[in-house]
Amino acid sequence: MRRKLNIKRDLRADSVYDSLKVAKFINYVMESGKKNIARGIVHDCLNSIKDKAKVENPIEVFEMALKNTAPQMEVRSRRVGGANYQVPREVRPERKQALSMKWIVEAARSKKGKPIAEKLADEIIAASKNEGEAVKKRENVHKMAESNKAFAHFAW
Repeated sequence: MRRKLNIKRDLRADSVYDSLKVAKFINYVMESGKKNIARGIVHDCLNSIKDKAKVENPIEVFEMALKNTAPQMEVRSRRVGGANYQVPREVRPERKQALSMKWIVEAARSKKGKPIAEKLADEIIAASKNEGEAVKKRENVHKMAESNKAFAHFAW
């Protein structure tokens, strides 16, 4: 019997920047259901990006960071004949965005010594320039997929 499909809820665009991606990113920053705090952190982060990167629209830098950290390929574990193989697979667009946001937030949280809004801003600026921890994570995922290309015939 098939399992029930997840219902995708509609997300309202962020009120300040009028962007669905920013609204989604707020949800990734949020901890323990404290959405107003997360919203304040993300808005402070985007204002900080505006000042540090000296750009008019921080959303462009944010979207470039998401694009630069989104993986094209990843490995999925597949059991064939008693052995587990890491099979490289292409990543769906929704998952690309989800992984990208998750890696940026994780990279910012792993740093020490600054408020989270500043750490997020630094990580987003670095990712938009194709550097930083989140981009390294994407490169590692790509290397794993590349090194396991021999098992690509198990993807069906």
